[in-house]
This record gives sequence, structure tokens and C-alpha cells, in this order.
Amino acid sequence: MVWLLSVGRIEAQKNAPAVHWVGSWAASQQVPETQNRLDTEVMRDATLRQIVHLSVGGDRLRVRVSNAFGTAPLHVTTVHVARPISAASAAIDPGSDTALTFHGVPDVTIPAGAEYMSDAAAFPVSAPSDLAITFHLDQPTTGETGHPGSRATSYVVHGDVVSAASLPDATKVEHWYQISGVDVVGAEKAAAVVTLGDSITDGHGATTNGNDRWPDVLAARMQADKSMRVNGVLNEGIGGNRLLLDGLGPNALARFDRDVVAQTAVRAVIVLEGVNDLGTLTRDHDVSAEAHAALVSQIEAAYAQMMERAHAHGIRVIGATILPYVGSGYYHPGSESEADRQAINGWIREPGHFDAVVDFDKVMRDPQHPDRLLPAYDSGDHLHPGPAGYKAMGDAIPLALFVP
Repeated sequence: MVWLLSVGRIEAQKNAPAVHWVGSWAASQQVPETQNRLDTEVMRDATLRQIVHLSVGGDRLRVRVSNAFGTAPLHVTTVHVARPISAASAAIDPGSDTALTFHGVPDVTIPAGAEYMSDAAAFPVSAPSDLAITFHLDQPTTGETGHPGSRATSYVVHGDVVSAASLPDATKVEHWYQISGVDVVGAEKAAAVVTLGDSITDGHGATTNGNDRWPDVLAARMQADKSMRVNGVLNEGIGGNRLLLDGLGPNALARFDRDVVAQTAVRAVIVLEGVNDLGTLTRDHDVSAEAHAALVSQIEAAYAQMMERAHAHGIRVIGATILPYVGSGYYHPGSESEADRQAINGWIREPGHFDAVVDFDKVMRDPQHPDRLLPAYDSGDHLHPGPAGYKAMGDAIPLALFVP
């Protein structure tokens, strides 16, 4: 009898209308640094309201809550979504406030190292648009999971006030905690593009609550093109991230499966990683020519590993050349480091390696000083672009790369 019921259930699922989910927003998870963590008592009996920027719309959505770096189960008593009044405000439209469920119930206990997807909720959203995600914790996390470089304001108060129209007494922080993604029900051909990178992808130098990182620019261009507006863009950048070693967040190879392969309906990934590997090699002291050569070879091998893993899941890999950074006070590149960057960029550009190439180096460098950022695009630290630079990067990506 049990077997017959299972067969019947399978047949019912086969006959059900097809639902196509696509990623609309995402953030890479990591252990927040000490200065970016919330105090244990702040997180006890706490409501967090966080604003995210959606890249593609749909008539239903689901939210992923993460305990990826927790060391004990995480109990979330309730999760709500609503339309915020603005990207820079804790106020929501109370008429839009909608409670999510997890397997039919309002609370969820997420095992250590895991994340949970909410049930589908009837909550139509357009794009680009903002979404407020509000949840309540009865007990503090044991091992925080979050995304410090949100470039967005989040709000924390004591008590269970997830449906409150505003949070006037909230503590404001520019970080996200315990949320990793939003999917929407999209068109049959809808797909997502993942942007995998470091602080230049994460948006260091962008406008807080302005959503003007280069992946945001790319997403806005897709929404302006009728043939492309079914596609989402997922920002999986982590400030300080490296290909080969852990730093701020897990190394790019270690997080590739979670941040790229496991995302919803991914068609392509743009990889902009390597400047932190190059910079840290000689940040404190010079190294031998052999060490320089070894690093170049290891970075190229890491790119090749990403392609192997992505291709196994039908994901195209687009290589992005590394931006110049001479003059940076954070890194102190000499001629050997610049030669390493040129060698890696040459490898990226060489046909037969990546499926396609976006030459950010060519777009962003100063023609008079090609080892430096163009001053108009420089945030001022000679390492990160400012908003004008991020716009130039987002505008430089051919949309034809994402045609099915």
C-alpha cells in the first residue's frame, strides 16, 4: 500500500503544471569578522529587518535562510516579507506584510552548516525592486552566518515585531545576517547569472543603499532589454576573497559549489577573482621569482577547476580580467606583481580557456598608465572603482553572452 501511494504521488507530480524557479537575489555567506558581528545579547529575542534588491520579478517567491557557519541548530520563530517604503528605511507597507512557512509551519530549525528554503509564497514582485525580509530569533545564534559587505542598512530590535510598519528604535548596521537568497517563479527560459568575486564585485566603494555595484548595473541593463528581462543576476562577491587561501570568507574554490552550482537556474558565471591573491603575495615582503611563477600557475589551475565543475552542470564560465591596482595603499605591487597580473590576464584572454571573456582591465585602466585605474573610475584608493567605475564595468558586459 505504501508503495502504491508513492507511485500515485509520483504520477501526480508528473502531471502537475511545471514551475520554473530562478534566482533573483543572493549573497555569499561567511563568518562575520569580530567588528561585524552582533553581540549575543543583541541577538536574543531579536527581530532583524533586512532590505535586498531583486534583479528579476515573478508572481511567487521563496527565501533561503542560512546557518552555513553555525555550530548548533538555529531556531527562527517566524519569517515575513514585505514591500519596503524605500531602500534606506525600515518602514514597510503593512498591507504587503506576508508570513512565510517552512514545510507548512511558521518556524524552522536549521541544522548547523545547512540552509532552508521557505515554501512558495504568493507575493508578486517586479524588478528591479526592493524586498524587506524580517525574521525573529528567540535565542542567539551559535556561530553567526552573514554577509558583512551588504552596502545596505539592516535594522535590529528586541522583541517579536516582524509585522511592525516601522522600527523607529532599531539599531542600524550595514550587514546582512542569516539570509542567502530569494528565488521567484519566472518564465520558462528564465536563468540566473552569478557574479563570483571579491570586494570589487561585492561593491566596496559603491553607494550604501544605492544598488550601484557592477552586478546591479548589469541587472538593470537586462531589465531594460525585453529579450533579457527574464534573467536574474546574483552577486556572490566577498570582500577580501581569494582563489587559493581563506581570508575574509572561504576561498573561491571552497565556496564554488554553494555560491555558484547550487544557485537556482544558473546559466552562466562571471569570475573576477585573483587581485587579492596577487596582492597578498608581496604585501609584507618581496618573494622569489619562483614564488611569483608558482602563484600564476596556481591561479590558472584554479580557474580551470572552476570550469570543470561548472561545465559538469551546464554552466558557462566567463572570465573577467583583473583590474590594475598600482598606487594602492593596501597592496604594494612592484614590477614583478604587475608582470604576474599581465600573465594571468593573458591566460584569461587566450582562446580555449574560458567560454567567453569580459576585459575589465581594458575598460578600467588609464591608457597613459595602464598599471593604474583610470582616475575617473577610481574610488580614491587606487584598488576599488567608485560608482562611475562600476557603471563602466556593468555597461561593458555584452548581453549577448546570456542568450540561451
